[in-house]
Amino acid sequence: MSGDELPDQPFDPFAGLPLFGDLSKALAGQGPLNWDAARQFAQLGASGGEAEPNVGPDVRIAYETLSRIARMHVADVIGVEHEIGEIRAVTRTQWAAETLEAYRHLFTEMATALGAANDPGTDVDATAAADPMMSMMAGLSRMMAPAMVGMSVGSMVGRLATRAFGTHDLPIPRRPEQVTLVPANIDGFATSWEIPLDEMRLWVLAHEIAGFTLFQAQHLTDALSSLVRRHVGGFRPDASAITDKLTSLDVEADNPMAALQQALNDPELLLGAVSSAEQQALRPELDALVSVVVGYTDWVVDAVAVRLVGGNALRIAEAVRRQRVETSAADSFVEQLLGIRLGDQQVARGKAFAQGVVDRAGDAGLLPLLERADALPTPAEVDAPGLWLARIQG
Repeated sequence: MSGDELPDQPFDPFAGLPLFGDLSKALAGQGPLNWDAARQFAQLGASGGEAEPNVGPDVRIAYETLSRIARMHVADVIGVEHEIGEIRAVTRTQWAAETLEAYRHLFTEMATALGAANDPGTDVDATAAADPMMSMMAGLSRMMAPAMVGMSVGSMVGRLATRAFGTHDLPIPRRPEQVTLVPANIDGFATSWEIPLDEMRLWVLAHEIAGFTLFQAQHLTDALSSLVRRHVGGFRPDASAITDKLTSLDVEADNPMAALQQALNDPELLLGAVSSAEQQALRPELDALVSVVVGYTDWVVDAVAVRLVGGNALRIAEAVRRQRVETSAADSFVEQLLGIRLGDQQVARGKAFAQGVVDRAGDAGLLPLLERADALPTPAEVDAPGLWLARIQG
């Protein structure tokens, strides 16, 4: 070894290749997640690489006018009213950028947990030392992991931006809480399903204002935020997952670069065998709270929509339900990364809880959820609203 070499320097499989050597230097020292890659892929996924026009003032005024009606009815159904402030209307690209930033702390914790398996000095390095190919792939995995996580997270958020109606499509609290809408998606959905535009806008406004109101309950937002943080921090990945995936690529294919790109966008490549005992233990509690938030919100929207939209309320709800359950790879990725499951069964469970409480105690029976930290239901109580009422009224 020459005097210029550093014996403890991590293995760089491309150090002798000028082009790839420059790439490895660019990727080095960027932390557990490459945020430049995340932002670029989020923007690309949201806009398809095309420039988006700003939301016109006529659209903003229309939403603000309709929001006054929706606010009044949501407050009447829930029994609580909070100052909302400006109703924001943004482009898909803006929604993606703001969502990425809002959940930056979660994605960073997730990337840190995933990156633990790629730290030098782990058992993987000891195994790799006896196998040159394994050594090269372990070095490649360590070098590429932050960029791969950034690309995957950015792609996920960008894909969600193409169909999100607003902030509360993902039932995860943000700070500050705002009502933010994506008119291009809302109006496009109305056109595709031949729904009167004002009726679709009112339905979405009711959903966003209901979500905003629920997340004003600090104990509720704290409990849900804590569970999601614990989930993303609970990854215990198989350190050889990326290596196995990369070594299985079909390099003889007609377009090997396309094969590599597809692999990099595959959640299985990023996540591998990541489900940990900690996450499995959290699952019942996280599922229960998500189902209550989503089900309560949908119950409020149904009640408001019947008043404002009339006969089209069920038609809109069914169209939205179909979009929600027709999950894409990006939607599945959200479930795997953040632990938020939004399938039919989960939503129906929460709505059944809300309706069960109302049937027994009236609309006001749900208010303890927003007023008392000890009123958050256990998983068993979500499936038996009578037990929940007996506990909080006892």
